[in-house]
Amino acid sequence: MKVMAIGTLKPLTAEQRIAYLPAEVPATLQLYLDGKMEQFWMRDNEAGVIFLMTVDSVEEADRLLKALPLGEVDLLTFELMPIGPLSPLGMLIK
Repeated sequence: MKVMAIGTLKPLTAEQRIAYLPAEVPATLQLYLDGKMEQFWMRDNEAGVIFLMTVDSVEEADRLLKALPLGEVDLLTFELMPIGPLSPLGMLIK
């Protein structure tokens, strides 16, 4: 299943940046290498990220994201949306 994860980053202090960001990037890249994250973007309008994930359930996505360094300390929170094909397009090929 595909899940769109829209993350909002709370303001970080300099100490939090030093403590968490060096571990956040490799942990995120590991999810990509594990096939759990397909694409990722930065949000233009506010601090945060958007991930397109391939997981077995929304609960799995939640568990994986909360295990990231910033997720463990509740500095990066996500709105999770299951997504799929635009099925009404099927009417155009009948």
